Amino acid sequence: MQATETRQPHATLELQSRKSKAQKIEQLLELSNLRQPISMLEIGCGSGGIAHYFATHPSLKIQVTAIDTHDNRQIYDSYKYYSVKDAELPFNNDSFDVVITNHVIEHVGQRNAQIQHLKEIRRVLKPSGVGYLAVPNRWMVTEPHYRLKFLSWLPRYWRTPYLRLMRKGDFYDCEPLELNELEKMLRTAKLNYRNICIEGLRTTFDLEKPNTLSSRILRLLPDNALSPLIPLIPTLIYRIQR
Repeated sequence: MQATETRQPHATLELQSRKSKAQKIEQLLELSNLRQPISMLEIGCGSGGIAHYFATHPSLKIQVTAIDTHDNRQIYDSYKYYSVKDAELPFNNDSFDVVITNHVIEHVGQRNAQIQHLKEIRRVLKPSGVGYLAVPNRWMVTEPHYRLKFLSWLPRYWRTPYLRLMRKGDFYDCEPLELNELEKMLRTAKLNYRNICIEGLRTTFDLEKPNTLSSRILRLLPDNALSPLIPLIPTLIYRIQR
């Protein structure tokens, strides 16, 4: 791989947003219903904010392990950290009750690497374990890593030239996914899954924008009214299990 094609970490380092993200994950996975202590793995921990939130949770006993290919942590205490080089996880089979992969799979490489990422999650999950998977939807209007309109809509071989034309970078190093191809990969990895995009959307607004008009409208709309919009929701979110 050429130097210009090095994949960047794209870590979110602002800690307040990591707290609300952790609270969202906590609610969507219903962690309060799990038997404690909970063994948790966060893949791609970035700032360390999510790992720290769970490791210091006031009412849940969670033993947190975090990994990343780049060490961009702002918080270092309360959890174990390991540096990794690729999608292979340095843990035994059936090691964790919970695995979190939040906006990671688009950074691990192309399709074969992404499938390996999912297979590794399945391998380290306990038979009764649960995972949280979130990935940017390819059909989002504004690509979140480079803030360019319609960047991920383009065929793969047009994305880097567009990035260079707009002077945003030299190499488009992400592989965003659309709903059907992600679900196909989940089946290939032999993972059971449930799309929780609507629950995720409602939870995000309740946590981050509780008093806005958008939140009030969302509370009034039934799930079946929102279901046709799932393929277009900017972030695809899944609850996964073995």
